Amino acid sequence: MRSLTKKAVGFVSFLLCSHLASAQLYTHRYEAGITAGSFVYQGDLTPSDLGAYETMRPNFGFFASRILNRSLSVRLNFTFGKLTADDGLYESPEYRKQRNFRFSTPVTEVSGVLEWNILAKNARENSKGLSPYLFAGAGVSVLQINRDASRFNPEFFNSENVAAGLATDLARRPPGAVFVLPAGVGVKYALTPRLALAAESGYRFMFTDYLDGFSYGANPAKKDSYYRHSLGLIFSLGNKSRYDCPPL
Repeated sequence: MRSLTKKAVGFVSFLLCSHLASAQLYTHRYEAGITAGSFVYQGDLTPSDLGAYETMRPNFGFFASRILNRSLSVRLNFTFGKLTADDGLYESPEYRKQRNFRFSTPVTEVSGVLEWNILAKNARENSKGLSPYLFAGAGVSVLQINRDASRFNPEFFNSENVAAGLATDLARRPPGAVFVLPAGVGVKYALTPRLALAAESGYRFMFTDYLDGFSYGANPAKKDSYYRHSLGLIFSLGNKSRYDCPPL
């Protein structure tokens, strides 16, 4: 009787282990990657709600991730690029070519995000197809803002509000660093068990109207922001590990 019970327990353990192994994670716990993309400025110096695509500049970055479970991971990002915008590029509305503000700044962004893999495919062995995800977090962008109002035409504006606002802006030093809240969406595609391709778009919520160096001379009621589109390669780090299934 004891022998039969032992065999039954062993058989059940084998079935359970087989089920777990078939759904087991590819248990590397770390990932690293490189990205290339572009920042898109969104603020007072572009008439489009979608941002200043006319003045996009390339950027690059790298990251490291720690996988927590099939659905969640944490990621540390480092991104280096540039933001720029120019009123003078736009024919409409007419005042933009007369206001003629422009700016540029290098951007060094450091952020940490929590990533949610919607289909729970984190580190799964033999994972195939697309794997969409959402992310959100916090970070800091280090800036060196260069603003230019040398082409401003005060005679075009009937009111002195723009000139007075500009004077207020020029008397204020632009920020050297800003707090950002990145949030966005992405999708991964596994090329091999160790390599995946990722496409991502993320918005940066900000709490300043001086990303471009101007506020009162433009629209102080509207905060500036930016977002990023990127492509990247993800490398899995670590070794495969399975449950230790007992022999039948």
